[in-house]
Amino acid sequence: MSKEDELREELTAIAKLIARHQSDPRTWLSWLVYLLARLEEQTTAGSPTDRATFIEMLSALQDEIRNRRNTGGWH
Repeated sequence: MSKEDELREELTAIAKLIARHQSDPRTWLSWLVYLLARLEEQTTAGSPTDRATFIEMLSALQDEIRNRRNTGGWH
């Protein structure tokens, strides 16, 4: 199994865990923000370029969310 597949499995398990503990999707926002903050901490341990790349990723995430809202699907 590839590292990407392992990570997908772990993220799927985390999504199920969050949904099981907090069934109302509105409450998931705080967990998503928490995850993004932890990921940002990981980038600050790297170079300033990593921080800039993280900010670019947030912009791309905004685009993905906008597309999801407009089309009803991911990608």
